[in-house]
Amino acid sequence: MMVVVASDLALRLVPDELWGLVAPLVPQFRPRRQGGGTGPVDDRAVFTAIVYVLTSGCAWRHLPAEFGVSAPTAHRRFTAWTRAGLWPRLHQAVLDELGARGQLDWTSAIVDAAAVRAKKGFADRSQSGRSCCPMPP
Repeated sequence: MMVVVASDLALRLVPDELWGLVAPLVPQFRPRRQGGGTGPVDDRAVFTAIVYVLTSGCAWRHLPAEFGVSAPTAHRRFTAWTRAGLWPRLHQAVLDELGARGQLDWTSAIVDAAAVRAKKGFADRSQSGRSCCPMPP
């Protein structure tokens, strides 16, 4: 497994304390049954690269080489981890940790929502010709 020397940027993106929460949740790498392929890449390096892309707005293809992870590997692992449910479990783990420390204040919260106003004349979809659901007979 390739281990990358941590840069200042990598340590700012994923401090040791955060990695301590993430590491147990990351699905284990499984080599291909038929062999071949590339060797495993350090999970922390991949996680750090993913955090960089998601927080910076950088395109996957522009991922800096300093992370020691190729863009296809980072994106492939992001997809696999998403399918495995890593992100909601990590979110819950962070909330649990902060709650245990007494660092969460649930007395106020922000709820985000969107509302779209119906255009005049299209309140009755069945007459607009754009019915979303078939009308019962």
